[in-house]
Amino acid sequence: MRDVRSILIFGVLLAATASVLQSGVLLTFLMMSLYAVLLSQSWNILGGYGGQLSFGHALFFGVGAYTQAIAQLSWGWNPWLALPLAILFGVVAGLVVGALAFRGGLKGSYFALVTLAFAEVARILAVSVSFTGGGVGLLVPLHASAANLQFGTRRGYVYLLLAFVIAALIVTAWLRHSRFGAYLQAVRDNENAARAIGVDPVRVKLGAAALSAAFMGAAGACYVQMFQYIDADIAFGSAISIEALVGVIVGGVGTLWGPVLGAALLYVLGELTRNLFGELPGISVVIYGVVLVVIVMFLPRGITGAGLSVQRMIGRLATSKPSGERKEKARV
Repeated sequence: MRDVRSILIFGVLLAATASVLQSGVLLTFLMMSLYAVLLSQSWNILGGYGGQLSFGHALFFGVGAYTQAIAQLSWGWNPWLALPLAILFGVVAGLVVGALAFRGGLKGSYFALVTLAFAEVARILAVSVSFTGGGVGLLVPLHASAANLQFGTRRGYVYLLLAFVIAALIVTAWLRHSRFGAYLQAVRDNENAARAIGVDPVRVKLGAAALSAAFMGAAGACYVQMFQYIDADIAFGSAISIEALVGVIVGGVGTLWGPVLGAALLYVLGELTRNLFGELPGISVVIYGVVLVVIVMFLPRGITGAGLSVQRMIGRLATSKPSGERKEKARV
């Protein structure tokens, strides 16, 4: 399959790049870019291909992050064993939210607000209970070794994140060509029509929610291992949901490579903004907002659909010429 070949080439090139990089700054840049891509690709599965716009994907991220931290600190688990558990708990959170929302017939803006509400409730609970560290959060001790999923350099985290990004891309490619993916896109385009041909919309959307939440849970677990700390505002705050959502919109909703391009571009833009205007609090959010407005106005299909968007814009300009001018050209 052509998509799989391109994904594998992408993975090999990035892995080779990471293997030769010696600069800690560049490795950190690559690591955080892949982290942003994983967030966006996770959101794209449910929001892009499933058409279920979520404002609360931080819920699944936070569940994965806290599961990873608590399994190590309270249960004494090895981080490698805690990682699949964090993913599993993220899936459970996705299924619970999906079951409550989809079986209730919520979609569109109603579903978006419900997911936002779930994330906010989770944030309040995380601050209120003791096993999450309350408002202080949880600090994971540093014992740098590959066996402890804490690498001596950023290169190890690059490989870990790259593995999850490749997995997310392969799942997305599968959605593009599989029967389940066709069902999912049919539900996205017209749920009533999909139901009429025998598709169960609730079941299909629950499957997409589970896949999306799995990768968000993995991103949360990776965050804990990279920074050895998590608290309620990081785990369930709106910043995670916004970063995942905006990357997809900028790159191209419901595309394979759009979230990769959009997330990487936004991370580069964010770093440049912080370096140039670091003394201005909130400036990066302002820049994100401006970029989002520009993309929505002039490139509604995102970066990957720029060519088609420009063609349609030129077509509209051509058809909007005064009728007298068109008649004059016709006579000539």
